[in-house]
Amino acid sequence: MQRYAQEGRSYALVCALITWGTWLLLNALDDGGRKRWAWAGYGGVMLAACLLHEFAVLGLLAHGVTVALSRRSLGPWAVTAAAVTAGLAPLALFSATQSGQVDWIGAPNASDLLTFAGTSSLGLACARLRARRPRATREPVPSLPTLALPLLILPAGLLLALSPVHPLYVDRYVLYGSIGLALLIGAALDRRLPARGTALVALAAALALLPVGHHLRTPESRSDDVTAVAEAVREMSAPGDGLVFVPARRAWALATPTQYAHLDDLALAASPAASGTLFGTEVTPAEIRARILAARRIIAVEDVIGEPGDSTGRAATKRATLEAHFEVCDTRRVTRAQITVYARPGHC
Repeated sequence: MQRYAQEGRSYALVCALITWGTWLLLNALDDGGRKRWAWAGYGGVMLAACLLHEFAVLGLLAHGVTVALSRRSLGPWAVTAAAVTAGLAPLALFSATQSGQVDWIGAPNASDLLTFAGTSSLGLACARLRARRPRATREPVPSLPTLALPLLILPAGLLLALSPVHPLYVDRYVLYGSIGLALLIGAALDRRLPARGTALVALAAALALLPVGHHLRTPESRSDDVTAVAEAVREMSAPGDGLVFVPARRAWALATPTQYAHLDDLALAASPAASGTLFGTEVTPAEIRARILAARRIIAVEDVIGEPGDSTGRAATKRATLEAHFEVCDTRRVTRAQITVYARPGHC
């Protein structure tokens, strides 16, 4: 969350809003769900979260599961959820016309699945630890596992489950699921440790994260230095060389397009301006292969480590063609980008 706050992206703010929304949901459910001001506040906060990132609506759905599992009337929540959905609908309908902007998202990899399984298992384990030594005080309704587990599991789980139909899972899109994990870890510590022990654990965690927080506030923490990437491309290339982006996000060229003007973007079908898209559109994989094979030297600008893959097959075509018919002349890493010069054998 610190990272995305530092980068000025919406994910951290969505987490904050869904945290407030969860608190307001508890207030709304108190006293039999008759607090209209709490439902109005809950709806306003959740709508703001959804407008900042549409997948926050999965958090709204998780809250609905909480209400159902706590055996409360779904009526007030359903009315509020319908109002939030109606407020989100114009943006969602407009976004549907630009679904090509997320075609770069590939199927979840093993790391995605293991991370989801690991965090879900940790949350379930914390819920069990919490339940082993019941307190004398009355358990609130909804109970904490009923509140936290749907937030932790449902948003990410739904996106992962829908991936065979349309890959849309990126962990930062459902970052707010960590709210559920935080609640469960805190509750387990509260049950299993005395107050002094919990305070020591919290202090140790803060000290362990201090170097990370400091690093996030330095220029070196940023994913890309687009000026440095463009300078490396300029130094390693010659006029007329081919250029391929793997995958086709072209993030580096957007900031300094003149630095790439002497290169022939082999996969490009229409520029971002001409196509009305963020990164432009590309020709078919077969055409990409033919264009690569017609070139003698190619500069490949590869994507940052850890970014989701390309679901269109174009990135695989680029890599396979380059590896089969070209040799590596030079390669350079700049922040998390990798620039590689390929040439026909014997022409480095």
